[in-house]
Amino acid sequence: MTDLTAPALRPANPRFSSGPCAKIPDFSLDLLADAPLGRSHRAAVGKAKLKEAIDLTREILGVPADYRIGIVPGSDTGAVEMAMWSLLGVRPVEMLAWESFGEGWVTDVVKQLKLDATVKKAPYGQIVDLATVDFDKDVVFTWNGTTSGCRVPNADAIPADRKGLTICDATSAAFAMEMDCAKLDVVTFSWQKVLGGEGAHGMLILSPRAVERLETYTPAWPLPKIFRLTSKGKVSEGIFIGETINTPSMLAVEDYLVSLKWAKSVGGLTGLVNRAKANAQVVWDFCAKNPWLQNLAETPEIASTTSVCLKFDDARIKDGEAFAKAVAKRLEKAGVAYDIGAYRDAPAGLRIWCGSTVETADVEALMPWIAHAFEAEIAAQAQAA
Repeated sequence: MTDLTAPALRPANPRFSSGPCAKIPDFSLDLLADAPLGRSHRAAVGKAKLKEAIDLTREILGVPADYRIGIVPGSDTGAVEMAMWSLLGVRPVEMLAWESFGEGWVTDVVKQLKLDATVKKAPYGQIVDLATVDFDKDVVFTWNGTTSGCRVPNADAIPADRKGLTICDATSAAFAMEMDCAKLDVVTFSWQKVLGGEGAHGMLILSPRAVERLETYTPAWPLPKIFRLTSKGKVSEGIFIGETINTPSMLAVEDYLVSLKWAKSVGGLTGLVNRAKANAQVVWDFCAKNPWLQNLAETPEIASTTSVCLKFDDARIKDGEAFAKAVAKRLEKAGVAYDIGAYRDAPAGLRIWCGSTVETADVEALMPWIAHAFEAEIAAQAQAA
């Protein structure tokens, strides 16, 4: 691209952050008018809202009727920690990591819980070979690496007759990718990812096998109140009908409900998955025509359709990290893309959120601006040399 004139078309919504993510299209605070503000979450109206959120989550994600769904504190992080601290320790553990959050779970299990876990890591751009994983152990992994743009392509490698539990951090996959619930014993995610909800609340989905573990195993370490899922040896059923452990924001609950109802209006899970796929395909097509920008994921089958991570590949670039930050800064200054720099622990580049609340037209409008910012920064670098 030699013409440095800025593109005429601009994204209507420049919010491409990978968390918190873009709100649903046409979002307005007026949509939250039915929130029972100033009311107790333990009052009938509060309990009804929380239960509705659980029921709609089950309906849209297709969660089996015998799986339990709970709203928990601490976002996805709280949900993952709750699962690991409550369930791990009775069987050998295998930890899988291919990006920073997965590595964080490894640190917690090995250094905090002090379990002698088998740790398998893959570099950015790859995932662990699931065929090598021993699923007779408890296995902890992320479905989609939010900071690496690499995802599990499917659950085929997980045997139905496994002896261990599968604990899956699905925070940037749930509502945008198809996941086989029968292969997953614990699924966690947060509201602020694919559905663009507000932060601080996490979701914890447990299979009957996970519930059995809770009721037959007592960890060797003490559990803080905020992690406790059982009482007197039985699972605390109230958590899974809307009786939360701590006080939730009813405004955030209302926002999640609005997002869930929007999800139904666009075709439920199938519609959400297709929206994310269409958005990611725009970026992939652009990369195919512009070899100076490449997907960080090394193979198409593991490429994320939500957190699409990209790297620059051009001999003229002298300092990759500085160059990528400068491009992201140009895009933000132009008001066409906010918060799309690569995650701090990831290789230098860009990260474009293509989740289900993003409009494909906005992704299409962004691509020429990336080319413009790239060429402008190349020219500025050459002038400064």
